[in-house]
Amino acid sequence: MNTHSAISVDNVGVTFRSRDGETNTVLSGVDFDVEHGQFVSIVGQSGSGKTTLLKTISGLQPATDGEVRIKDKPIAEGVDEIGMVFQSPVLLPWRNNLDNVLLPLEFRGNRDRTAEAYARELLDMVGLEGKAKRYSYELSGGMQQRVAICRALVSNPELLLMDEPFGALDAMTRDSMNFEIQRIWRQAGCSVLFVTHSISEAVWLGDRVVVIGGRPGRIVADITVDLPRLRTKEHRYSPEFADLVGEVESHIGVTAGIS
Repeated sequence: MNTHSAISVDNVGVTFRSRDGETNTVLSGVDFDVEHGQFVSIVGQSGSGKTTLLKTISGLQPATDGEVRIKDKPIAEGVDEIGMVFQSPVLLPWRNNLDNVLLPLEFRGNRDRTAEAYARELLDMVGLEGKAKRYSYELSGGMQQRVAICRALVSNPELLLMDEPFGALDAMTRDSMNFEIQRIWRQAGCSVLFVTHSISEAVWLGDRVVVIGGRPGRIVADITVDLPRLRTKEHRYSPEFADLVGEVESHIGVTAGIS
């Protein structure tokens, strides 16, 4: 375990027990670090434990075995430096965009004029200038997800966790959001763990792609993405990009005893 990392996942396992006493081990022996400012994509087949891993790192799901540490502090002790973006925006329809963004600070009693000014800056940064007082039903799906990203960033988190945040968007909006999140991440300067079912999206966005496979889920590959930043559309058609996508694809679905 690297104590200088933003995140250290040390031999983590998660087992659920049903009411009739049966056990289901979802993750086993998961071990990796994330450096400060890194963007790490996580891919794997449905049911491989990707979302469970993200919830465990966030502290929403306790680990049965092993330990997660954020900046060398056990997640079990409670960590404030985490923002999370879910598969759907989960915005409160009776609150305008500004109030939705400020919700985490209200829970902590930290909403003030400085916080409101920063929330407006975030909305401007993601291309929602002039929409602070609009409501979620007045926005497109992509715009709603941008508000959710602002809400996750308003507390200046060290770590941003994203669980298939663009999965429900149409192809063109998703493509646009891939460019947006790359820019937002670079401006925010935080570490990102990004769960996706799209291999090309994982390679396009990530500094690394971690592949979860097997049942119970474990890391079967940790691939460095050696492509330039900022990435342009031209990089998607490069031989290097195609080779990386192919390498990740070769590990999807790997199970114990099969290589």
